[in-house]
Amino acid sequence: MPVPIMLPPVPPLEPGDHLTRDEFERRYEAMPNGIKAELIEGVVFIPSPVRLNHHGSPSAALIGWLGYYWAFTPGVRGAGNATVRLDLENEPQPDALMIIEPSHGGRVVISADDYIESAPDLVGEIAASTASYDLHSKLRVYERSQVREYIVWRVLDQAIDWFVLKEGQFVRLPADAAGVIRSQVFPGLWLDVAALLRFDLARVFQVLQQGLTSPEHEAFAARLRAAAARPK
Repeated sequence: MPVPIMLPPVPPLEPGDHLTRDEFERRYEAMPNGIKAELIEGVVFIPSPVRLNHHGSPSAALIGWLGYYWAFTPGVRGAGNATVRLDLENEPQPDALMIIEPSHGGRVVISADDYIESAPDLVGEIAASTASYDLHSKLRVYERSQVREYIVWRVLDQAIDWFVLKEGQFVRLPADAAGVIRSQVFPGLWLDVAALLRFDLARVFQVLQQGLTSPEHEAFAARLRAAAARPK
């Protein structure tokens, strides 16, 4: 009787592995559910277990803020922990992102197997401090891939960095005299930075609601409606 050939199991992902995107996806799909992994510049990163105050609550607050904007801006969409295929060596899984829908003039491509295959319009990440790779290797990848806006919440530093792409480079968006930063890509997406840092979500949503009733948001919503109405 012939001896059956035993195929080797799919090797697990290990931090520091150097893999192609295809091999990364093959191993990732074989990992237990709930494991988060990213491919940055061809290197595998697996975050440590998520702590409540250092990551879990900030992530929920950031996603909630973007979700509020999404609810009142037809033609955009938010997501949390969605894998993004940026290129053959980079497949991050941002804590939060937002896109303009392709049906409303957006530039992103959504693959047949339901992945984003180009740079999102906005990416948000929760980082421990300035030492995090979110502000180093990952920032450079997002910049090169032309993510239009990038938000990093540095939890231990009690700070939020908001970058906008200008002539191929990230520059910081400044806050106004009231401490509010206003998106240049998503008009009406306003953030009271101090309120978010102290988890005063009532104030965060109050300021965002002001942005949603602003003339610039009304004009943006009209542009999205017009783009959706164009013959495809």
